[in-house]
Amino acid sequence: MAIADLRPVNLRRGLQLEYLTVGWNILEGIIAVGAGLAAGSIALIGFGVDSFVETISGAVIIWRLMAETRGQRDDEAVERIERRAERFVGIAFLALAAYVAFEAARTLINQEAPDASPVGITLTAVSIVVMLWLARAKRRIGEALGSRAMIADAQQTYACWYLSVVTLAGLALNAVFGFWWADPVAALGITVLLIREGFEALRGEEGE
Repeated sequence: MAIADLRPVNLRRGLQLEYLTVGWNILEGIIAVGAGLAAGSIALIGFGVDSFVETISGAVIIWRLMAETRGQRDDEAVERIERRAERFVGIAFLALAAYVAFEAARTLINQEAPDASPVGITLTAVSIVVMLWLARAKRRIGEALGSRAMIADAQQTYACWYLSVVTLAGLALNAVFGFWWADPVAALGITVLLIREGFEALRGEEGE
């Protein structure tokens, strides 16, 4: 099959992957925030809110892919939408980082021990598998389509994988060994990743 003939197939696969990404992030965010509030886990709350922010990137990629599949692609309109989305995502990440850092510091100072969260541990463990698979699959399709936007979205999914690992580590140390400080320390680790994602999004917007 010719490369040109494969493009519609790759576009459909790309859309399926992005729909799955958005759906998973919404579900993940709802469960994580709910479990985080119940357990008093700032790391889990930050992880959940990050999932909602990540849906924005996926939604923009869906819009781009759908425009091309319908033969109505307007490159200038696409770039405008993407720049606005990147700006919003960057600011949202930095605001979330500030909130998580403040709450993590307050928890450490006040020595507020969060409860164990079996739901959070299960969710982040599953997320590690799901996010790694999604990131690799989206990168392959992005490279096949020559889409820098989808490749960048795959990188954000890799970042979600890192967040899952850090969050799981904090939750597990607290649940298994009673290391209450592991949760706010994990939250501070999440803060570093959020700041990096925020500035990368803003640099991407400025670089257009």
